[in-house]
Amino acid sequence: MQTRLLGTSGLEVSALGLGCMGMSHGYGVVKDEGEMIALIRGAVERGVTLFDTAQVYGPFTNEVLVGKALAPVRDQVVIATKFGFDFDDTGKQLGLNSRPEQIRRMTEGSLKRLGIDTIDLYYQHRVDPQVPMEEVAGTVKELIQEGKVKHFGMSEAGVEAIRRAHAVQPVTALQSEYSLFWREPEEAILPLLEELGIGFVPFSPLGRGFLTGAIDSTVTFASADFRSTLPRLSPENRKANQPLVDLLSAIAGRTGGTPGQVALAWLLAQKPWIVPIPGTTRVERLEENLGGAILALSTEELGEIERAAAGITLHGARYPEGAQRMINR
Repeated sequence: MQTRLLGTSGLEVSALGLGCMGMSHGYGVVKDEGEMIALIRGAVERGVTLFDTAQVYGPFTNEVLVGKALAPVRDQVVIATKFGFDFDDTGKQLGLNSRPEQIRRMTEGSLKRLGIDTIDLYYQHRVDPQVPMEEVAGTVKELIQEGKVKHFGMSEAGVEAIRRAHAVQPVTALQSEYSLFWREPEEAILPLLEELGIGFVPFSPLGRGFLTGAIDSTVTFASADFRSTLPRLSPENRKANQPLVDLLSAIAGRTGGTPGQVALAWLLAQKPWIVPIPGTTRVERLEENLGGAILALSTEELGEIERAAAGITLHGARYPEGAQRMINR
């Protein structure tokens, strides 16, 4: 497994990380803990060093899972988690909350659940419009000085929020959705990250599974699978968006890869400081994804993808309206 530096921070991680959310949250039935621990440790054995979780995944149970799985190899890996939400006594999510006292309270909880002394990469999960970015970044800066956090990250933040935070505490990485299925970051985010020396960690680099070719218009999502709520993944929009998968399949047929591997190779080719974190709960998918890190697309193939993708109109909003309002742009 090759490694990459997240911007100019000096944080070196595997070229592909592992998103762990789906093991405990968002995709229907919670997976067996023993099987997921084995999967995470299998990823370590295959060279993965960046593992992504968050307080809200579960809530809280995903941090516990990741902590258990990585405890024997703690010194070999980078653990990323996220703050920024409030919860009631039952663990129900109540909305955004990045007030300094909440950040500190939730940090102590994450350290305990993960079983670690220091969080390697600590993202603000969503920008809280009620709390100035200077206060958020200042609180994380204090946590870094205290040794409880090593690196500051942001998730789904816009240009202004990133600039304001970075001026107080350098931002190591931004995590947002980015793939051939969602290219908005190319407009303003990627140029800003390059200017400031910030790494980029795309989540859903396989379009929540759509770009693998395994989810056509006939697939039915379980009611507990959040993809059932996404306009872009409605049956009619999956059918309308199929030409993008057909493009990846055509390239895959010539390279000996799979559509998903081509999608990941394309993403890795965009910038040397991009580190995607595809998620999976299956060993065979893990191995397939890691193959995307060694699939080298030629300049001609990358150009072909660009030209063909430019002629494909994608259908459907990324999120339902309510969820979209939570994203700072």
